[in-house]
Amino acid sequence: MKKEKIDIAIVGAGVSGVYSAWKLKKQYPKKKIVVFEGGDHVGGRLLSVVPPGIPNMVAELGGMRILTSQTLIVNLIKELNKELPGDEQITNYPFPVDQNQNIAYLRGVYLRLQDFVTQPNKVPYALSFIEKGSTPGQLITNAIEQLVPGITAANLNDEQRHKMTQTAEFEGIPLYKWGFWNVLYRVISGEAYEFCMDAGGYDSTLVNWNAADAIPWYLADFGVGVTYEGFTTGFQRVPITLGKLFQDLGGEIRLNNKLESFTREKDTFDLVFEKGLVEADSLILAMPRRSLDLITQHSPLLHAIQPLITAVTPRPLFKLFTTYANPWWTVAGYWNAAGTYVPLASGRTVTDLPVRQTYYWPNSDGTPALSGPAMLLASYDDGTNIGFWDGLRPQRKKAWLHGGKHSQPEVPFVGDETQAPAAVNNDLNQKWEEYKAPAEMVTEITRQLRQIHDLSYSPVVKSAAFRDWGEDPFGGGWNSWNIGVKSWEVRDKIVHPLNEVPLYICGEAYSDAQGWVEGALQTADIMLKHLL
Repeated sequence: MKKEKIDIAIVGAGVSGVYSAWKLKKQYPKKKIVVFEGGDHVGGRLLSVVPPGIPNMVAELGGMRILTSQTLIVNLIKELNKELPGDEQITNYPFPVDQNQNIAYLRGVYLRLQDFVTQPNKVPYALSFIEKGSTPGQLITNAIEQLVPGITAANLNDEQRHKMTQTAEFEGIPLYKWGFWNVLYRVISGEAYEFCMDAGGYDSTLVNWNAADAIPWYLADFGVGVTYEGFTTGFQRVPITLGKLFQDLGGEIRLNNKLESFTREKDTFDLVFEKGLVEADSLILAMPRRSLDLITQHSPLLHAIQPLITAVTPRPLFKLFTTYANPWWTVAGYWNAAGTYVPLASGRTVTDLPVRQTYYWPNSDGTPALSGPAMLLASYDDGTNIGFWDGLRPQRKKAWLHGGKHSQPEVPFVGDETQAPAAVNNDLNQKWEEYKAPAEMVTEITRQLRQIHDLSYSPVVKSAAFRDWGEDPFGGGWNSWNIGVKSWEVRDKIVHPLNEVPLYICGEAYSDAQGWVEGALQTADIMLKHLL
């Protein structure tokens, strides 16, 4: 079979891949640069779909928000908007998370989030006297301050906090050799840890990953004064825009073309794709750890850098959206001290049930859905908790093995056939129908939603869609640094792991902002310094 000759091959059309492609094409307009993507969409773990019958909402089956403190993504959006006409601008809205009226259903007790502070005796955990009256975020932030004094100061940025933890010690041992769970258990009670795990909504953020990375990461995401923003036309619009700008410059993006292996012959790379052979002068693998693992066996160069590749662990994430004829959850609000009824309309509810987090999804302009067709991010969970849903869905790894993008149920949940199909909106090429949830999963999520809202009835689910990011080729929704790893050294080395060999690796997995697009942009920028 004849080999195609190109200058730069980029494998992976997630944010780091298409961002790198755009930057390189602007610098080298005459070079042949091609992005190869094994799946059928640009965006990787950004996946925005429009639900059937609700054109004014966008479900984020992947990443759904940014931090306003994340300068790389904020500045990138500004840069992209300079290239876009007014009606195609990427716009954001405030994305609320924890609000006073939101529910916390923990150990069978119904609470409002404000009760953690205002009625601490109702919290069903045996907290110590000094632990009572705090939110989960306050408890962990206070614990972090004890572990690394001064790190919670408001005038510090993320980079400064990372510098502090790189040299910090706990009990005479470098902090990077400790697990986050291990050090937390030294400064808070076991009950406080369980409370923070349950009420925090996530399983994997407080587990035993590298404490030197977990501490600044936690403060960036859950610290004091953190604010989030969502996207009016979907987060996936960012990589789609990057991809279009790259193509406008003459670059190519080839979807549904999985990389199977690669070798280095003389001064070029020989790449074996499902759809042919390619010879490239330079190779960029814009891929997370699991994707690298899948091609390592038949790619000898990756054998030599296994200690770098295996320095992180993939963490599963799961999302399930459900749609309804009306926002029935608003009736689960409460009467405040002023005698005013506050509907349950935005933010999230948390629980220790497998559903874990439920977000009351906003309209595409960020306003709460108070009437008409509405949608929930019915379940957002992570870590080992995802195993609960495995009995209610197809086997996880079958899709990638057999050329599919998602494990489809044998008997899909059809929903309301009278509803219009989801629109392909704003160039989003993925459809809600391709991610439909099976009936068993919808039945179970309905049962748990009624329980956490203390309601005996809820309207029928019109349609449901889910995405399990533990499926191949992603292996997880985010990646975390392993205990004992000097992440700052691995981060800078893996972008160009072999001297004199033009092989490069980038993506959120090996960044300071794991789980965020910010991390994908950070490692791409570090890598581009070697190439530009």
